[in-house]
Amino acid sequence: MHFCVVGAGAIGGLIAARLSKSGHHVTVIARGASYEAIRSRGIEVIESDGSSTIASKLSTTDQFVLSHSPDCIIVALKAHQISSVAPELASLIDTTTTIVSLQNGIPWWYFYREGGSYDGYRLRSLDPEGTIESNIPSAQVIGSIAFPAAIRVSPGVIAHIEGDRLPIGEPDGSRSDRATFVAQAFSEAGFRSRVLTDIRSHIWIKAWGNLAFNPISALTQSTLREICEFPSTRSLAADIMEEARSIAGALGVNVRLSIEQRISGAQEVGDHKTSMLQDLESSQKMEIEPLVGAFLELASLTDTPVPRITAIHALVSLLDSHSQIKATET
Repeated sequence: MHFCVVGAGAIGGLIAARLSKSGHHVTVIARGASYEAIRSRGIEVIESDGSSTIASKLSTTDQFVLSHSPDCIIVALKAHQISSVAPELASLIDTTTTIVSLQNGIPWWYFYREGGSYDGYRLRSLDPEGTIESNIPSAQVIGSIAFPAAIRVSPGVIAHIEGDRLPIGEPDGSRSDRATFVAQAFSEAGFRSRVLTDIRSHIWIKAWGNLAFNPISALTQSTLREICEFPSTRSLAADIMEEARSIAGALGVNVRLSIEQRISGAQEVGDHKTSMLQDLESSQKMEIEPLVGAFLELASLTDTPVPRITAIHALVSLLDSHSQIKATET
């Protein structure tokens, strides 16, 4: 298969490198320093045991121009970056292209073929002008959840900390041929991948943790272990997750994990910095709307009171504003 990976951050780089090493034709769309680094030497992946491999046979470009449409496009950009490139991304898509959505938090396509009361609803916090919806055909999108913990050490260099689960699922819960093919390719590349028939409940498990741990991590500049071991922040995370569980219940989603299990799982990851903290430290814009703001929209949609989520959204939004102002001054 010909895979096109859009975005060469920690997860996009890890997936691109592994797919290439397993024999697939991989093109990475990257820009700036990432493009230059990958073009000159490929993508290096450093494993937790210190061993490393370099995927040097993949192709890279800094333009949304390919000689032909790929079999599968993996959108590994941060959620707030998708709208700005959606029109360019549309030029790579033909009627047979499979598009894998690989974002943290609640995805833009969440209510496509959801089958409930809000089927077809567009999340304004994620796609305010409908740019994504009008350029990326929802009928060709399948969801995925990236559970590996990884950090981009430098352009073209990825440190894989732990985890290899990369499940996928159709929005309508079907076991399609395209989902099966992608899951098989992911599995052959060294990930634990399978086709889920209830992708949304699994999205909630990951998003649940992101909602609580990402903003707390950024606000306190603490790792997952530190948040989970400090009683007050552990309790705050649990309270935030309880509010999110209420939203899920109103949407008919059964989160098949207890709050304590989710917190313990995060604690076991150890001294890992969340993506939001990594963005703060590198003066990048944080993923506030997909990780936090989308939950406020869902709460409003379902008339669910969420005072803690509202408060943490306000705090981290101000932090991000200050961070971006400082970045422009330096």
